[in-house]
Amino acid sequence: MNSETIRTPAVRNWRDIAQPVRSRAMSRGGRWRRVMVGLRTLTAVLSLAVLVASAWYLLNAVTPQPGDLPPAAKAGLLRRLELRTSAGGVLDEAWLRPALALPPGISLMELDLPRLRERLLRDGQIESASLSREFPDRLVVRITERSPVARVRAGSATASRDLLVSADGTVFRGAGHDPAMIEGLPWLAGVSLVAEGEGFRRVQGMTPVAQLLSDAQFAALNLYRSWVSVSLARLESDREIEVATRNGSTVVFAASREYFAQLAKLDYLVERLSNTPAARVRIDLSYGRNVPVRIDPPEPAAPAGARRATPAPVPAARPFFSILPSATTQRTSP
Repeated sequence: MNSETIRTPAVRNWRDIAQPVRSRAMSRGGRWRRVMVGLRTLTAVLSLAVLVASAWYLLNAVTPQPGDLPPAAKAGLLRRLELRTSAGGVLDEAWLRPALALPPGISLMELDLPRLRERLLRDGQIESASLSREFPDRLVVRITERSPVARVRAGSATASRDLLVSADGTVFRGAGHDPAMIEGLPWLAGVSLVAEGEGFRRVQGMTPVAQLLSDAQFAALNLYRSWVSVSLARLESDREIEVATRNGSTVVFAASREYFAQLAKLDYLVERLSNTPAARVRIDLSYGRNVPVRIDPPEPAAPAGARRATPAPVPAARPFFSILPSATTQRTSP
């Protein structure tokens, strides 16, 4: 027999033998354990949900909600307003009530104190404000007021209004001030008001002007009362403040020098000029010891219907300062 024709059968493995065996069914005890595991899982989930819901409820219960106050809090109605203002303040409770604009029947706990404070600070006359509740029925308002140092007119010729200016340049309407005190304040000139929000932007450069006005009230009240306007037109460029008086004269102050010495020199010059016929005078104190004084002599009264002649130059008198006609100006040292 030829060896090439012998075929050896393939080797079979035990895995090739069919084994039709059914898996063992779960016992009753196994099924019970599975049910218990599911119940424990469900119980844990429900317990966690109840815990979260309880925490949320307690958080909302202890946190006050607007418009959802307990009856005891709502019973504490606001019955009294108390205003405590700074020294020299002029505002009173008659101003406070419309400024707060509180609805009738509101309780202390319903007051929105930050919003009320913001409402008060919209008035430029109020520099700072704080509000506090005092149970059972009182709201205490503490404010610091700005004091006016000058006046300014805003608007056009057809529709204008007078406003007040404080030492820090804040522009405000002003309420509660004595009309006589307001009439005695000088006007501001050489400034431009810029609208900002519900009011105007602060006037720049008011610090040296306010210092000048304060020193004049303290050391030379008679001079201060004759001042009509204070100009800031040359303050930034030349550091000079120009004051116009009621008789038409002009005084120039140096903003970079101490004011008391300039006021003392001005008081002396005004006294020396007291016997001079009524005329417009310009006194420039910005040169220090050299004080140029220029006098524009009064024009003579002309007869009715006659042409007004040009007045002859007035000769210059020379005391310790120069008094010259308007055509020329020279300086001498005292």
